[in-house]
Amino acid sequence: MIAALEDLMVEVRPDVVIVYGDTNSTLAAAIAAAKLHIDIAHVEAGLRSFNKRMPEEINRVLTDHVSRYLFCPTSTAVENLDREGVSDGVHNVGDVMFDASKFYAEVAEKESKVLEHCMLRKGDYVLATCHRQENTDDPERLREILVGLSQLAEVGSVVLPIHPRTKLKIDEFGLSCHLGNVQVVEPLSYLDMLVLEKYSRTIVTDSGGVQKEAYFFNVPCITIRDETEWVETVQTGHNILAGADAKNIKAAFNVQNMSNEWPNLFGTGDAGDRIVSMLLSR
Repeated sequence: MIAALEDLMVEVRPDVVIVYGDTNSTLAAAIAAAKLHIDIAHVEAGLRSFNKRMPEEINRVLTDHVSRYLFCPTSTAVENLDREGVSDGVHNVGDVMFDASKFYAEVAEKESKVLEHCMLRKGDYVLATCHRQENTDDPERLREILVGLSQLAEVGSVVLPIHPRTKLKIDEFGLSCHLGNVQVVEPLSYLDMLVLEKYSRTIVTDSGGVQKEAYFFNVPCITIRDETEWVETVQTGHNILAGADAKNIKAAFNVQNMSNEWPNLFGTGDAGDRIVSMLLSR
């Protein structure tokens, strides 16, 4: 990726290379641009799980430290960068995922039929997702997660859009017997996922994006990880870290904070416009 992106950048000579999040392609583009002395704008800068065993953590830290513009989604992200001595070019613009969720939720309401297809009633089911390597590639962690979901399915509907890697590992480890009454469905479109998130009773996930979308839609979240980048959602009581532990998953489901107060953590839904304005005025 680095070599191919470098060739492309030499050909195009962009004024700025914009990278998003914490994927391997994010870091590859940042390294290629940095070596060519092209300014880098990192959208979703400043996030930290403080777990360097996660490849995403390495990617985001290194990308932040070679970026000229650091567009942070939250005030906590700004504070994380400041502790690392990064203050120039840092802007708290809000979260572009919030922009997208606000816009596409309206589209999804009109176009998605996922509730009917899955025979689910609004507010009467749990939505679960699981895809992270730390969970899928560890048979004991994956087993605990499946057992926890199956226990929730004993008292209500649980729907699990299955990630290809998760399905592969369930089959490889012989864990399908632990799914119980969990309704397993094929991977869904973005619009279908938004509808399922919006109308779920609770969301159980190891996805950073889904944790945020749960908060956007005022849905309690149980995170099946040992830490999260979105610490603000935990601090408000609307996201509980359960790890990969069946007992913790069930306990978190029983003690969720159902407060109607959802502080504005992720901006006002205009992060994209703010980023564009800042880059155009550079």
